[in-house]
This record gives sequence, structure tokens and C-alpha cells, in this order.
Amino acid sequence: MASLPTRVPIPANGVDYRNKIVLAPMVRSGELPSRLLALKYGADLVWGPETIDKALIGTTRSINPRTQTVDFTRVSSNGLKNPALSLDQRESLIYRLHPAREGKNLIYQIGTSNPVTAVAAAKLIAGDVAGIDVNAGCPKPFSTSGGMGAALLKTPDTLCSILRALVAEVGEPFKIGISVKIRLLETPEETETLVRSLCATGITGLTIHCRTTPMRPRQRAIREQLRMIGQVCKESGVACLMNGDVTSRTDGLASAEEYGVDGAMIATAAETNPSCFREEGVLAWQEVVKEYVRTSLEVENRFGNTKYLLGQMVPGKAPEYKRMMAAKSFTELVHSLGYETEKDFVDMAKGVDEVLELGSFAKPVLSKAEKKRLNKAAAVLDVENARTNESVDKSDVSNVRKRTAEVAELDLPHDALREMGPGSVNGQASVLAV
Repeated sequence: MASLPTRVPIPANGVDYRNKIVLAPMVRSGELPSRLLALKYGADLVWGPETIDKALIGTTRSINPRTQTVDFTRVSSNGLKNPALSLDQRESLIYRLHPAREGKNLIYQIGTSNPVTAVAAAKLIAGDVAGIDVNAGCPKPFSTSGGMGAALLKTPDTLCSILRALVAEVGEPFKIGISVKIRLLETPEETETLVRSLCATGITGLTIHCRTTPMRPRQRAIREQLRMIGQVCKESGVACLMNGDVTSRTDGLASAEEYGVDGAMIATAAETNPSCFREEGVLAWQEVVKEYVRTSLEVENRFGNTKYLLGQMVPGKAPEYKRMMAAKSFTELVHSLGYETEKDFVDMAKGVDEVLELGSFAKPVLSKAEKKRLNKAAAVLDVENARTNESVDKSDVSNVRKRTAEVAELDLPHDALREMGPGSVNGQASVLAV
């Protein structure tokens, strides 16, 4: 009797990718409301959008009492340059997740080119997710120019070192799985060599996007190498997901069985209608859009992101489309979609507009001259404070008193102390979240 192939053990807080149909990591389309809606309609797991390691390093983790979400925020680079802004205005939301509604089903995808920064970032969020996935397939310049994404396919030693570091320093202590998403290389032989190397790093899962790096989404996915990739993963005990032209749960399950892989990842089809995860088939766009708007309001999603996704879901020829695209607040959005008679929608929209300062709650926009004047005044104040501190320091010289290191540290500005703290990064570090 033939023995069953061994499997890489799934950590206690991790999740097995086998027999799963999952939401792909997508820029803009993978934010919190999209993930929650995919789970509602039957997705087994959801990937968040790729977030660059340096964007997460230095963030502050907090619980949002209004939305019950976990928010990772930091002062934006623009905020650092603009002292006229209040702290709230200077703060940027880098990542938001909902522990009760998605925590056990959420895979955090990281953009990285360095094992040290990858580990530092992953440790910050590992306790809130079911796994960490390394993006080694994004072909966009914002990723590849920094040696991340598909650029890692050209530096397999670096990619393997990142995965090994994550497995040892994040996966094992936090008891979650580490995985990787790649694209096809130019030849089956090159792809096989890469997959064997990746499977030897200790990862629990591998997703193969069935296109090469130069290929665009409109080009048909190449599936001829899938059986070979699935077999290599199976020999190593690593779960293998396929990605590329998967349109529904039924299609994903059938394709996975046909090509001998463990599951499938849906991207474009889920962006247009996330009910594609339903076993019973897709719902009408009107029903899906209404649920999406409700979910966006519940988690106070960015208005621009909400509107972008609705632009993918609402047919361009529908009368609602033009009205929706003209909306500048959630209140206007609710009216444009015909929900103005539903009090819960109207009340939620008004509340979120107030929080996000949209529509009638928007603060007056400062002119360039006003901004320049405020910034100049703030700069002058900084100079005056610096001179005052300098004069105080000079007067202290005459008072010959020994000061311990601890006393000296207490005299440091709070900002300086914070910059010296664990996880702090230079203010110019990239905060690009994709």
C-alpha cells in the first residue's frame, strides 16, 4: 500500500491552504470591506493587499472603538513636513483589519526585498493574522524597482533567505504559516528549480500565478506547468494554490482537481462581483453593491477606495453609475444609489461623513498662501523654541553639577526619545501601501 506524501505541519495558529477557494491580494480591491464581503459570500481565506515592510515598521497599533477594528497608523511624510496640521490630520492609516470578522481567515501579504525588514514588519502584525505571504509576483514598477515583487524571481537566493528568516523568526514563535506567491519563469525547467528551492525553506503554502512577469491580465493564463508545480509542492508537503483566470468557486474547484493542485485564488472576478465565491452562483449586482456600501460604512472605509470599488461593481451603463461617480460624500453616495428612504443607511452615512470630514462636515480648504503662512509661522516658532532651549543650556553650564545618563535622557525632547525607540524609522521612509 502506497504511503501518503508527508505534509509540512500547519502551525497551531495557522491555516491549511488545501481545499480552499480564496480572495487574491489586490491593490485597492483588497481593503477591509472587500475582504469581509468575500468571506460573507463564501471565500475560505482572504489575502490583504500587498503592504511594503517599511510602511508597517514604525506604525502604532490600536483598537478603533467605533469600528472594532485593529488599526496600524503612522504620521505621514506629508504630516512631518507640515507642522500646521493637527496630529489627527497628519496621521495615515496603513492597515486595518477586523479580528472578529476575518482574523482567523486573513493572510497578510508583505512586499519586501530584505529579510531583516521583512521580519521586523511581520512581527508587528503576526499576532493578528493567520499567515504571512511574501509577494514575489507583482510586475508593477513600484514593487520591482525596489527589488520586491517579481524582481525577487531574478534573485532566488534573496527570496529564499527572506522566507527562511520569516519561518524561523516569525512563523515558529507566533505559530503561523509562511507562504509565497510567484509567477511562471520563462521555461518549465527554471520554474521547477525555483519551486523546489522555495519549498525547501519551510513554507506551508505556495501560490502560482499562471502568467510570466511581462504578461498582462488580459492575456490568457498559461496552465501547462501547473501539474508539474503541483507535483513538486506535493512531494515537499507544501500546499499549492493556482491563480489566473479563475472565475468562480465552481470553476476553481474543478480547475484545481483537473491540474492536481490544492485550491484556487480568485482576483478579477471577485473585484467585479464578490458573490462569485457562492456555491449557488453570483447574485445580482444591485444586491452585492448594497451589501458592500453597508460594510464600507460599518468599518469607515476610505471614501475614495469605496467609490473605486463601486466603479468596478456597478455596470457603466446603469443610471446609478453616473450619479454615483459624481458623489463627494457617503451621504451623496447613499442617495445616488437609491437608499435615501432607508434610515439606517442615511444615519450611518452621516456619521461616517462626520468622522472622515466629508460633505457638509468637510473643513475649509486652505489656499496655498494660507498654508505657506501657517507653515512659516510654525517654523519661526520652532526656531524661537530652539533659541530658548539653547540659552537655557548655556546657563546650565555655570551650574557645575554632575548629571547621570538617566537625568540627561529626561531632558531630551519627546520626539527625540520616540525616534530612539524600538521600531522607529526615519521620517523619509516609504509609507507606500499597495
